[in-house]
Amino acid sequence: MARLLVHVEGQTEETFVHEILRDHLMAAGYRDVSVRLAGNPRKQRGGVGAWQGIKRDILRHLKEDRSAIHAMIVDYYGMPRDWPGREQALRMNSSSVKAQYVESVLLDDIMEAMGGGFDPRRFAPLVMMHEFEALLFSDPDGFARGIGRADLVPEFRAVRQAFQNPEEINDSVETAPSKRILRIFPGYEKPLFGVLASLEIGLMPIRRECPHFNSWLRQVEALVSLEF
Repeated sequence: MARLLVHVEGQTEETFVHEILRDHLMAAGYRDVSVRLAGNPRKQRGGVGAWQGIKRDILRHLKEDRSAIHAMIVDYYGMPRDWPGREQALRMNSSSVKAQYVESVLLDDIMEAMGGGFDPRRFAPLVMMHEFEALLFSDPDGFARGIGRADLVPEFRAVRQAFQNPEEINDSVETAPSKRILRIFPGYEKPLFGVLASLEIGLMPIRRECPHFNSWLRQVEALVSLEF
């Protein structure tokens, strides 16, 4: 069975992979699931860097270990302008279309750099629209329980109910998921409360409520039996 390395942009996403996705994917058949902060394994702050640095890191790992599958989890919100497809996606209306477009362009860029013998199934990027925090609105009640603030359930529910699904919660400076959370709960700290909330919510509600995330996870699950 295959091994999986997941490149992520920050500590919260790193913990999300370790604490929630890893056991699920190991149960699905992966013989190992590891995670790495994209571009710099020692960085302490979140936020994705310039594409060329991230790309070099991914290419190095793809070339060093040609038997592993590589995934990536990154937010579109705050993505630097040099990321392939990011600027073109701004002109698209649908969040899911934006995400899928950027993912396809990133894969094309990696494929070109790796050369003709590269199997594109070895790189599975997930562009989350718009931030990791959007996933937390998959279960407003669980979100509130996870951070120890059951009194905030009505406000979290109101945000969720305003959108077709959590991934549609929009990404302006004022209305990004994290900004909405901070207005409701000014003490929100992503590395602590984001992890606590996601552990309380669990994977199944996120899969059920977030179709793009679920599609990516199904793709990763389907790669488990590949051998290179």
